[in-house]
Amino acid sequence: MSNQNSDIFKSTVLGHPSGLFVLFFTEMWERFSYYGMRALLVLFLISAFGLGGWEWPIEHAMALYGTYTALVYITPIIGGYIADNYMGYQRAVIIGAIIMTLGHASMAIESSHIFLYIGIALLIVGNGFFKPNMTSIISRMYKDTPEKKDGAFTIFYMGVNAGAFLGILLCGYIGEKVGWSYGFGLAGIFMLMGMMQFYLSRNIFGDIGKKPDPKTEKNESSKLEFEGDRLNPFTVFDKILVVLSSIIGVTWVINDPLSKIAGINILEFGDVDYSNKYILVGLFAFFWLVISRIIRYPKITRDRMIAIVVFAIMTVIFWMSFEQAGGSMTVFAKDFTNRVMTGNYYYVFLVINILIMVVPIGIITWVLFKLFKQTFQRFKLANMILGSSFIIIWIIVFWMINRDLNSSSYVVSYNLIKTEVQPGEYTETVVTEEIQKEIEDDEPTLSASTTLIEPVKLEKGDAVSILDVNKKGKFIYLSKDKENNIREKARENNSKTGIIPATVKELKQNEVQIPATWFLILNSLFIIAFAPLFSRWWESKYNPSAASKYGLGLILLGIGFGALAFGSTAIEPGAKTGSVSLIWLVLAYLFHTLGELCLSPVALSYVSKLVPGRMIAMMFGIWYIAVAIGNKLAGILGGKIEKITEHYDMTTFFLIFTVIPIGLGLLGVALTKVVNRLMHGVK
Repeated sequence: MSNQNSDIFKSTVLGHPSGLFVLFFTEMWERFSYYGMRALLVLFLISAFGLGGWEWPIEHAMALYGTYTALVYITPIIGGYIADNYMGYQRAVIIGAIIMTLGHASMAIESSHIFLYIGIALLIVGNGFFKPNMTSIISRMYKDTPEKKDGAFTIFYMGVNAGAFLGILLCGYIGEKVGWSYGFGLAGIFMLMGMMQFYLSRNIFGDIGKKPDPKTEKNESSKLEFEGDRLNPFTVFDKILVVLSSIIGVTWVINDPLSKIAGINILEFGDVDYSNKYILVGLFAFFWLVISRIIRYPKITRDRMIAIVVFAIMTVIFWMSFEQAGGSMTVFAKDFTNRVMTGNYYYVFLVINILIMVVPIGIITWVLFKLFKQTFQRFKLANMILGSSFIIIWIIVFWMINRDLNSSSYVVSYNLIKTEVQPGEYTETVVTEEIQKEIEDDEPTLSASTTLIEPVKLEKGDAVSILDVNKKGKFIYLSKDKENNIREKARENNSKTGIIPATVKELKQNEVQIPATWFLILNSLFIIAFAPLFSRWWESKYNPSAASKYGLGLILLGIGFGALAFGSTAIEPGAKTGSVSLIWLVLAYLFHTLGELCLSPVALSYVSKLVPGRMIAMMFGIWYIAVAIGNKLAGILGGKIEKITEHYDMTTFFLIFTVIPIGLGLLGVALTKVVNRLMHGVK
């Protein structure tokens, strides 16, 4: 072991260097900010304008969401290259964290379109510097102790999932219940704290990641050469194809939301939209590049690369479906799922929810104390910032628990007017305050009711104001602040408020409404619960082949969507709301997570094993491009949910993501022997 790495291993926590846990908490807060913002973005964009949202069509929101999630997988290719060759990993992480903090701060200014776009752009750029270089530091730390590297990455990815869990839970709750800007702002606060604790404790890593050494990098690359590999330099034509396909791909991805949202189509000439032809040219250039380089290799290397192409196709389909979580599945949770827990289910949910919050945070806090014991004297300020972040977390958690325990349920009544649109055909319209001023005193009205669950104290007969969110029959209670904000927005836009006068009709007890974003935390919880079991499976004699793992992952993913398809059969075609049991969403996230555990953790491992050293960087880049394509397709297809449900039904929408993954997964399992031959002994 080198002197540098010996020094790093002098201070340990749970058998690993203290520096690993500095990275653990830095990555945790970065994932907190990413998943917290991701959970809110689509809901914010489609939310009613008067409530702080922008009331976008789902297709527009998903176009922006798909472009964002696609680009965050492309920029790490550039950020990793810059860090490797110019600035070093530590500086890249700090710069990336600062840029992302500014991005979250910009997004917290929810009333301005330009600040949202600037915020998203900063998050994409910052992620490019941050994401690839955290794992690079770990690889350097364990260069002389490879036997401990698997355990180190396991701990690190627990930090990833802990951050995702906390970000979705806290930012999602605050964004939905209090205000969107508070949710976006909270993500930025913890991103800033993560950056500061990393910056102030960076000396714990010694010289690792400070300055790139080209000579060392070249030597490391040469060690990765496969026997029989030969030099395959990029030709001028290869480089032209790289530039061409990159420019076309990025331009098309950006143009999609730009054309839908702003009506600015940079690929339209003479009233003809060339978007589809344009991207086909880009895909042709990209595939030509990959194929032309693969065929220049000897047979064994070439076969292994073909196997990677097969896996890459499966990866695109997997992420195209899996990333519905932040889009169409969240919309389904918000508008079509019964999220109200009553009676005994009220107590069951409260207990489970409290345990879900308190136990994981308690475990992470215990790890924090372990780190304090080893590093507090050397890095006092960094540890104080880290400790402060957890104090804030605990305060928010207890506030959330108290808010739910002190929420009350009320049945409120409001009026409808019945209008004859043609002989024998009537329509019912909710009486808003504007309509109430126009109707005659003796004009007959109908009474309807809805249930509200809020942390306010009301009495029977109290007058309240409610709002029909997005005109979908989902009513919410308006506090005075929200009511005043809606009136102000209506005056600014010379529009109607849509506020509905209502009266408290009945007081109910023991009810709580689950936030739509709450279901997203199930993915992290299931990963933490099942990852050890899958790890033991992969290490046993029953370890499946690569193609079988990919196929099984896709099949499990499809089964999850099958649960949603079956559960949504009760929803009428064209319906804008529904009340499907939440068990179908829980089952969907369970099977999606099991599928992810089959495919995602082993993906990059197989890439590193199958490709020759000189193509590792390129193939990793291609792999991230495959993930990016999957994410963009997720946004495009997820945006079709309204059109598909209007023409067909919700079941048809989810069946698309059932049939395609299961079909491809079964094909993958059937091709196991063929793919094994292509891999030439790589396990």
